[in-house]
Amino acid sequence: MKKVLLIIVSISILATAILFIYPSPVDSVAWQPPTAPPLAGPTAVNSSLVAADLLAMGEVYGPEDVAVDQQGRVYAGTQDGFIKRILTDGTVETWVDTRGRPLGLHFDRSDNLIVCDAYKGLLAISPAGEITVLTTSVDNTPIGFPDDVDIARDGKIYFTDASSKWNQGNYILDLLETRPYGRFLVYDPANKTTTTLIDNMYFSNGVALSQHQDFVLISETWRYRVIRYWLKGEKAGTHDIFIDNLPGFPDGISGNRKGRFWLALPTLRLPAVDQMHPRPWLKNMSAKLPDWLKPKPIDYGFVLSLDEDGNIIKSLHDPSGTRLREITSAEEYDGYLYLGSLGNDRIGRVALQD
Repeated sequence: MKKVLLIIVSISILATAILFIYPSPVDSVAWQPPTAPPLAGPTAVNSSLVAADLLAMGEVYGPEDVAVDQQGRVYAGTQDGFIKRILTDGTVETWVDTRGRPLGLHFDRSDNLIVCDAYKGLLAISPAGEITVLTTSVDNTPIGFPDDVDIARDGKIYFTDASSKWNQGNYILDLLETRPYGRFLVYDPANKTTTTLIDNMYFSNGVALSQHQDFVLISETWRYRVIRYWLKGEKAGTHDIFIDNLPGFPDGISGNRKGRFWLALPTLRLPAVDQMHPRPWLKNMSAKLPDWLKPKPIDYGFVLSLDEDGNIIKSLHDPSGTRLREITSAEEYDGYLYLGSLGNDRIGRVALQD
């Protein structure tokens, strides 16, 4: 018994020494987050998502974003690098293998699926499944973490580089370091150029064009806000805050081109993370911990509906997270809202009723 206790004490001392002496993988900075708003009014807790249909349950893992083609077939990228296609009869088939991690998806006018692959860059996949790499760099630097995408009527592809330092497998380190490594980019197929529109963002994520395409929205996940970049008018080329101090981490955002945006929040605000933010030393220590001890999302399903003035119109919830949780995308198509998830094995579908 004494030997067992001695071994336990020795391991504890060694682990503590490593925790304090071993250098942190991040060099964190302090930030004072605003107090999280309560879930009240249009964000009040409800059970709107509990009755959602579940597509491809158990046949997809981590369908982070979804897109629907003109035939009503649903596409989703999974953790293993595949893009799965769900046919109208519910059959799930493997469409293509990017050999990376497909995230944001959007169809262009020629029915090519434009994909932000976290490891392979911005891709175009033809209806026949042929993959073309559109871009992997900007301003002579690699695009480190292609995340989400939307396409304008003129063909320009707006997308995000969530972090130029940390890849998809290390996004928690990006959160803990709290430095602005994100970028908002545009790719022009006409001349095959990639341009930076906004630099120094705190995990630039979802992208959505407005109804008249006079502005585009970008989720800035670690700052709990959505940024608006103006494409037309007196403010063209500038950006401002569209909505701030959200009750969760904003992820994928989409526009239905009718004046409505859908914003997915994979988790509510995490009190432990907000408490760590003003203390860089604590975040540096946390970054040394094994993954199972790092911050984890709350099991909760959460989607917001916004108008084009940045007002929250309503919210959809699954408070238990048992049916839908960690929702990372919300895409409206033909009277339904399709919901992707970074860490679940299904796609949600909710009938929309005004």
